[in-house]
Amino acid sequence: MIEIKTLASGSKGNCYHITDGSTALLIEAGISFKEIRRKLDFQTSNIAGCLVSHEHQDHCKAVSDVMRAGIDVYMSEGTASEINATGHRVQLVKSKQSFRLGTWTVLPFDVHHDVSEPLGFLLANQARDKLLFASDTYYIKYKFKGLTHLLLECNYSLDILNENIEIGRVHKAMKKRLLRSHFSLENVKEFLRANDLSRVQEIHLLHLSDTNSDEARFKREIQELTGKLVYVS
Repeated sequence: MIEIKTLASGSKGNCYHITDGSTALLIEAGISFKEIRRKLDFQTSNIAGCLVSHEHQDHCKAVSDVMRAGIDVYMSEGTASEINATGHRVQLVKSKQSFRLGTWTVLPFDVHHDVSEPLGFLLANQARDKLLFASDTYYIKYKFKGLTHLLLECNYSLDILNENIEIGRVHKAMKKRLLRSHFSLENVKEFLRANDLSRVQEIHLLHLSDTNSDEARFKREIQELTGKLVYVS
């Protein structure tokens, strides 16, 4: 059984702890390692690895300290180059080339963001659970079968963004970047409609914008669309 704990989500930092009861992992390290340890009640010695999606600080801030604590960090070569991550704790991974990490089989896949070689991750364990993680992407071109847990960015809704631009709360130049770098509610819905959700147990909506989102609405609309248990992180 997969357990998911959100340690931080949003533009100020992202970090998620997952375990299948045998192997514990971190996904992202966008808050200080001191804060990670505190939020995990200082139980970090059993963490087998940390997956990092891309180079922005709200996703990789604590990489050096995580490695210093003896935890291997898995990222693309592009991400490692951008953040100057070096040493034997850096494990370079490639899109569509799976690897084993404890009881997990991890399949990185390419996503679409304004950075160098960003990744999403599909994690499968021996109990046939499948967890999908995708954040900071405006589109996912792949379809997945047998998913049981989804951690998906749901950053903004186009109508809220347009209203904020109209009243001057958000600069209109921001719209172009969001459309090409972050997952909107509308695109999340399209992704969910295109995929096999028959085994899905939980959907976690991540990285909501402080300005251009509506937590209650996003949760309600995704629940209505999927009939699944939805959490907002």
